[in-house]
Amino acid sequence: MTKKATKKITVTRFDAADYLDSEEMIAEYLSAALEDDNPDVFLSALGDIAKARGMAKIAKDAGLSRESLYKALAPGAKPCYETVRKLMDAIGVKMTAQSTAHV
Repeated sequence: MTKKATKKITVTRFDAADYLDSEEMIAEYLSAALEDDNPDVFLSALGDIAKARGMAKIAKDAGLSRESLYKALAPGAKPCYETVRKLMDAIGVKMTAQSTAHV
């Protein structure tokens, strides 16, 4: 019997921040995250967007320290509305309300 050669496959970890390269992509990504009932999904999406834009820049634009930004975006964090609003302003997106009656 001959031994079959096996090929090694290299896999890299998926990082959404690598794909958030346009305003439209960021808005769609954040909208999809808002559809999930788990608030950690939304915070994670904000974190991915902040990473794509530069954590230090987003923290500065939001008037937060980098440490505060990381704490606010950590899984299980419960940032106040004001913090979320500052982050969204720094990222350049806004939340809007839409009726669910048509769904």
